[in-house]
Amino acid sequence: MRIAITVDPYIPVPPTLYGGIERVADIAIRGLLARGHDVTLFAHPESRVDVALVPYGAPPHDGAWIRMTELWQLGSALLSRRREFDVVFNWGRLAALLPILPDRRLPKIQRYCRSLVPWKSVRRAVFLAGDSLSFAGASDSVYDELPRYGKSGGRWYTMYDAVEISKYTLAPAVASDAPLAFLGRLERIKGAHTAIAIARRAGRRLVLAGNHATEGPEAAYFEREIAPHIDGDQIMYVGPVDDEAKNRLLGSSAALLFPIEWKEAFGIVMAEAMACGTPVIAFPRGSVPEIVIDGVNGFVCRDVASAAGAVARVPTLDRARVRADCERRFSDEVLVDRMLAIMSSAVARA
Repeated sequence: MRIAITVDPYIPVPPTLYGGIERVADIAIRGLLARGHDVTLFAHPESRVDVALVPYGAPPHDGAWIRMTELWQLGSALLSRRREFDVVFNWGRLAALLPILPDRRLPKIQRYCRSLVPWKSVRRAVFLAGDSLSFAGASDSVYDELPRYGKSGGRWYTMYDAVEISKYTLAPAVASDAPLAFLGRLERIKGAHTAIAIARRAGRRLVLAGNHATEGPEAAYFEREIAPHIDGDQIMYVGPVDDEAKNRLLGSSAALLFPIEWKEAFGIVMAEAMACGTPVIAFPRGSVPEIVIDGVNGFVCRDVASAAGAVARVPTLDRARVRADCERRFSDEVLVDRMLAIMSSAVARA
């Protein structure tokens, strides 16, 4: 197939540190290329891919006029080149597809990796595009409001995010006093402060990794609710980590704490931990009940007390089984299989 893949122009594909969407898009592109498909990427000018790159973007990507400019750049490029592709897979904003929505001969798939689906825009897009437009959510939870809209909400598929399994090393066992880990942006909705509370209640060390805001409300959150607890002993903060450091951190941890306070669409760090054989202790929001199989690859807990209790049960889990489940559901091969199935179905309908 001749496939156009689009990604918002804010972060290169692949990202250097953080950028879950860009990382998964990179996995998909390389997988499709390996299977003989012709891929063109519309993305950040500094993207490093072995396929045709159509760069776009208007730094610093802030403000209504600049955002409209970026939508025009991508939309006009897709419109002028639409006959070059068999299918368009959009990881960016739905509005960028507006110029090609009326072309019902061209199959289009809109990817949603966030929990807030703009249903009004979705219904308008479906009205314009008809059956040539499909949607792929990063979990079932992304489109759990679909029953309210019926056919006007479009045709939806679930396509989980994935990790490149070969980049993660299975740690079949860890020390009895191995620390817990928290990996992600240190902001309130991610639950870093709750991870600290869980670790303290369980009497375990905790390693925090990730970036944090340096201004605004989230910077104040870090200074008030995170920094005072960092003592370099029970609670450690190691800052942002690259892929190699992430592999070491997750592989040497007893469990990953994922006490989110919002409807996380997938939570790729959970799959990264599982790829190392590290179980996940998480709160049941967003995709968590789909990703974490209680008692198999982690524990789903409702509060700090139950999460702290789950820490004591972590040694009962088989880390090799945790890795095997990740390979079965969240590997790069599974992602490409699913993506091809969705695109092939869309092409067949067209």
